[in-house]
Amino acid sequence: MFEVSVEKTFAAAHQLRNYQGKCENLHGHNYKVQVCVEAAELDAAGLVVDFVQLKRLMDGVIDRLDHTFLNEIPPFDVLNPSAENIARVFFEELDSGLTALRFPNAPRIASVKVWETDTSAAVYRR
Repeated sequence: MFEVSVEKTFAAAHQLRNYQGKCENLHGHNYKVQVCVEAAELDAAGLVVDFVQLKRLMDGVIDRLDHTFLNEIPPFDVLNPSAENIARVFFEELDSGLTALRFPNAPRIASVKVWETDTSAAVYRR
């Protein structure tokens, strides 16, 4: 199995619902998102997936979230905007986007890791 990953960042504010502590208050993060893609075989160019295409897919999600109040942006207007849920949303949206591109080697999202700080992160994986 081959695996590649890319990282991008975005900034956003949120408030955690059903939480008792400082994070229930409005606050922001400079999030870092790492997406790992896996494939059993390489494509004709010897790639799992082109980094440029993967970053473009990530931009589609990030452009909607960057410099927003996450609690007002679907699906986080209903879903608690925790790092765990942000990782899952990235995973699901990127996996759908990758599948829609119909690469012959059938790459798929293996995991998404979201850092809220330099020392705190959450991972969602297949």
